[in-house]
Amino acid sequence: MRRTPTGGAGHGTADSGGRLVSIGTVLNQLREEFPEVTISKIRFLEAEGLVEPQRTASGYRKFSPGDVERLALILRMQRDHYLPLRVIREHLDALARGERVAPPVRGPRGGPPDGGSPWEPDEELGAAARVGRAELLAAAGASEEELAEWESYGLVAPAADGGYGADAVTVAKLVAELGRHGLEPRHLRAVKAAAEREAGLVEQVVAPLRRHRNPQTRAHAEATVRELAALSVRLHAALVRSALGIRFP
Repeated sequence: MRRTPTGGAGHGTADSGGRLVSIGTVLNQLREEFPEVTISKIRFLEAEGLVEPQRTASGYRKFSPGDVERLALILRMQRDHYLPLRVIREHLDALARGERVAPPVRGPRGGPPDGGSPWEPDEELGAAARVGRAELLAAAGASEEELAEWESYGLVAPAADGGYGADAVTVAKLVAELGRHGLEPRHLRAVKAAAEREAGLVEQVVAPLRRHRNPQTRAHAEATVRELAALSVRLHAALVRSALGIRFP
């Protein structure tokens, strides 16, 4: 829903006291709290319809103070609650309608209330957190024999400490669900190979940034990885739907 702007499109990069500012100024303001934010991230949120800056006659984006506050709220909900964009959008729409709503939080077991985005892990585990083999089997509803087969095809693998991370839990659940539809682990080798090729492409983009000495540049690399991963998954899903001739409302 389009919000009422708080200034004219010709105010340029003035201060944020009710005037419109450029995307570069917005970036500088947001980086005080979100050092990893990038211009591409702001543009991505705009493309998703979460913020709608004005445009000058020459096409430059101009953001109102309300736009900047909205972006900060979006980034805060992503950072603090790991919420998918659809849930954030619904929350913001409710606020725009004047409804009194509590901030959304992730549901039980770390999953978002709506089941989560297609690329976020189901489990709210830290980067170093692990679950044991028995816990993984229980989460996926699988047998020891099935897990052994998944591991033999490289679909699921334990970490060096023998535990399984959030992504391994997500993969195990999805492989189990696909198996119920008749897709066996051997059928999924092509999917894994495609994912590894996509990861290689992303790594080519961010590798120079990761080697940089500047901590902010390295933080930008990690933010770019997450963004490219999300875009890659969306592209993959769209291509599969297109190949199958599926149309969603």
